[in-house]
Amino acid sequence: MSVTKTVRVEAKMDASFRVESDIRGHKVIIDQPVAGGGSDEGPTPLEYFLFSLAGCVATIGRVAAKQKKIELREFSVSVEGDYDPAGLLGKPSENRSGFQIFRITAEIDADLSAAEKQEFLDEVCERCPLHDNIKLATVVVHTLAE
Repeated sequence: MSVTKTVRVEAKMDASFRVESDIRGHKVIIDQPVAGGGSDEGPTPLEYFLFSLAGCVATIGRVAAKQKKIELREFSVSVEGDYDPAGLLGKPSENRSGFQIFRITAEIDADLSAAEKQEFLDEVCERCPLHDNIKLATVVVHTLAE
């Protein structure tokens, strides 16, 4: 029987676009580029989102490789996403506010054939929690703090 775990982060925005969080002792900053009104002290939320997906795929790749006893010398993951900024700017658009497509490209350095690498990547993506959240609808609840 599996056990559900909860992960929690808190973030605080100051008077500018700068958002800061302390996650398990790691200071994380989100900001906007200067051209977008920020001070460019950190990646944007969209960049962190893509980085999180890439990092999750890579991490699950390491876990899967260890379980399968595959010597994974290197696993590089690139993620691109296309979105229409009109929605986040409050402008009318026929497109949704979020990303419309993600492209994940992986370079796998292991003693596997091209077909085995593709099969490995497919399994890794199926096991990746963030990939799952993007691929399938997930309930999101938002409330005001009391």
